[in-house]
Amino acid sequence: MAIITIYQGASGSGEELAEAVAQSLGYGCISREVLVEASLRYGIPEAKLNELVEKGPSWWNRFLQNLQPYRIALQAAFCEIAEETGIVYHGHVGHELVPDLKHVLKVLLTAPLEVRIEQVRARYNFNPSEARRYVEEVDKARSRRLMAMFGTDWRDPSRFDLVLNLGRMSSEAARRLIIETVRLPDYEMTPVSKQAFSDFSLAARVHAALVLSSSMSGATLEVKANQGEVSVSGTIPYWLSDDAVTAQVHKIQGVKAVRTEDLVRTPLDFGLST
Repeated sequence: MAIITIYQGASGSGEELAEAVAQSLGYGCISREVLVEASLRYGIPEAKLNELVEKGPSWWNRFLQNLQPYRIALQAAFCEIAEETGIVYHGHVGHELVPDLKHVLKVLLTAPLEVRIEQVRARYNFNPSEARRYVEEVDKARSRRLMAMFGTDWRDPSRFDLVLNLGRMSSEAARRLIIETVRLPDYEMTPVSKQAFSDFSLAARVHAALVLSSSMSGATLEVKANQGEVSVSGTIPYWLSDDAVTAQVHKIQGVKAVRTEDLVRTPLDFGLST
């Protein structure tokens, strides 16, 4: 089973392509709506998550604040979904939510600007100038979002395994290329890559449970996991003990042992704005 993420700028039919790939492979197809819904259990306000992953550019002026809690919640939710079965994710942040493991295939769909403008014009019944403005504004907003959350640029092709130019090929050709690629030995899940993802997933879920809990407001943590053994380091509120942190981590499914390493107390409670 593999994890496939498909990213596309403001245009085209990437969602339909993702669904076709998932159907061909017998995988689940996950959208941003599913990811947001799965993230809600970590206590993040739904309105904030929707602002973060929405298509429009206006989020930036409303969202100049610490994005770490939202990134952590989305990452933990993505891992929960992807750990159960093979998935195809179509969205704007999915390729940055999972590391570059052997069984992860990250796909970028692109096309010449004029082709993308025509696709948007046809999809939304815009005139040419409206379609051009839409493409430019949405691309800028998504660039800001990814830079703020991950320090990366979606236009960097080295962030992806496969770049497909839909200005030169049909959606059917793109579907076949993705399927053939993910079936190559290069992208087969191995015991090592499976364990690496399990470790990453457990660390992400522990991280989210800690940082997004009311008792850990203002904490800045680094969490690592290795076959069920979890280590936690960083800063925590001054009133918390190592034992309290350890007890909270032990509540997470899959945790076998906990180590707290060099935890620093701070009297400052920066809080999570809601």
